[in-house]
Amino acid sequence: MDLEVAGQVAVVTGGGSGIGRACVERFASEGVQVAIWDIRHDVAAVADEIAATTDSMVQGYVVDITQPESISAALDATRAALGRVDHLVHAAAIGSGKFGNPFLQLAVEDWPRVLEVNIMGMTHVAHAVAPEMVAQRSGTMVFVASVAGQIGSPTDPPYSASKAANINFAQCMAKDLASANVRVNTVCPGMVKTPLNRAVWQAWYDQQASADAPSYEAWAAEKVQQVVPLKRWQQPEDVADMIVFLASARAAQVTGQTINVDGGYVMHW
Repeated sequence: MDLEVAGQVAVVTGGGSGIGRACVERFASEGVQVAIWDIRHDVAAVADEIAATTDSMVQGYVVDITQPESISAALDATRAALGRVDHLVHAAAIGSGKFGNPFLQLAVEDWPRVLEVNIMGMTHVAHAVAPEMVAQRSGTMVFVASVAGQIGSPTDPPYSASKAANINFAQCMAKDLASANVRVNTVCPGMVKTPLNRAVWQAWYDQQASADAPSYEAWAAEKVQQVVPLKRWQQPEDVADMIVFLASARAAQVTGQTINVDGGYVMHW
């Protein structure tokens, strides 16, 4: 299937690892030039590593999405290197790193940083990129949220609340930008083996583990078997496939949607 994206330009926030990196690799394999915006300081090396396996240009920029001036500098650098921005994938996010069931196990102080990164970070990126897409009257945005934002997952309440906000804001943007031929969608991963997921689940496991408890890996595998109808972890590449499809010409009539890549978890819930 020809996705008709070759030669275009994508920005992927959080593209240095996990789902974001899988998106960079998928875009690059389709002939898309990619700018990785990530807070990790080795992002340029990550970009070079991915570029070495494809014919696409991949650039890496250190970006703090909570700082508008950092985003502005990265956008200027991206334009200078790649010319324009056709697609945005926003995958940068954090969790509290704590298990919050019930939520009173968390302190109020556990909330602000998660909301700053996950809600205001999304807002800063959207405000930076949208005007250019409106001016060129084309573009796509895909925001990586989570099934936790749909079901009120108790594992990490600050994260769940922020992901619900991501879904809602993406729908607002989809309505606002449709007349400019800019499409906005949200993809919600389920149980994906990423460092972010591991941090929350590890805190959950540590809270209840006893001397004779199974290993974390065995415990987590059993949890997935119990709650995911397809009975397996989702992989970053599974999510990336959906995201790149939504950015492509094959999804030209798809906007304002929230699509789960979750092995049926929300259906099961």
